[in-house]
Amino acid sequence: MPRRLGDLEDAVMTRVWEWNRPVTVREVLEDLQKERSIAYTTVMTVLDNLHQKGWVRREAEGRAYRYEAVSTRAAYAAALMNEAWSASDNPAAALVAFFGMMSPEQRQALRDAVRMVQVDEPAEDPEDTEGTEGTEGTGEATGQGERAEQTGPVEEDRTPAAPEAAGEPGAGEGREPGANAGGKGR
Repeated sequence: MPRRLGDLEDAVMTRVWEWNRPVTVREVLEDLQKERSIAYTTVMTVLDNLHQKGWVRREAEGRAYRYEAVSTRAAYAAALMNEAWSASDNPAAALVAFFGMMSPEQRQALRDAVRMVQVDEPAEDPEDTEGTEGTEGTGEATGQGERAEQTGPVEEDRTPAAPEAAGEPGAGEGREPGANAGGKGR
C-alpha cells in the first residue's frame, strides 16, 4: 500500500496530476518558485525519488527527462483510504465514524459512487437462487451469500491499481510504491 506523500512530493505530484501531461523539472521548478524558494536540483531529486517509488514514469528527451504520472490523484486518495480502513480493528465502526465526518456534499458523492458501483455489478439471476436444495429461504443459495459480501463500500477488485500497475512494463514489479529499488521503504 502507498504511504502518504511528503509535502514537497505532494506539491510536485499535484502539478503533474493537474497538468496531466509529461512535464520537465524546469516546468515544475518554475511553478513551484511562485510559492517558495527552491533549487532545480531539489525538484530533480524529488522527481527522481517519485520515479524510483513508482509514482511517475520518465522518458528521456535530449539531456533531460519528461515525467508523467503513473496513477491519478483519485487512485492515490482511494489507496490511502483503503489502507487506513484496512488497518482498523473494527472496519464497520471506522466507516461509521468516517461517514459522520463527511459534509453533505461528500455524502452525496459517496451515494453517487455507490450507485455507479452497483450499476457495474452483474445482475443476479433469480433462477440461480431458486430451488437450490437445502438452502431455500435461508439466504445461503448460490449468489446470495456472495452478494452480501460484495455490497461493502470498497470491493477488492474495484480498488484502483497501485501506481506501478499502470507504469512501464516491469517497473515496480514485486514492490510497493514507496519502496526503493532495494526493496526498502522510504
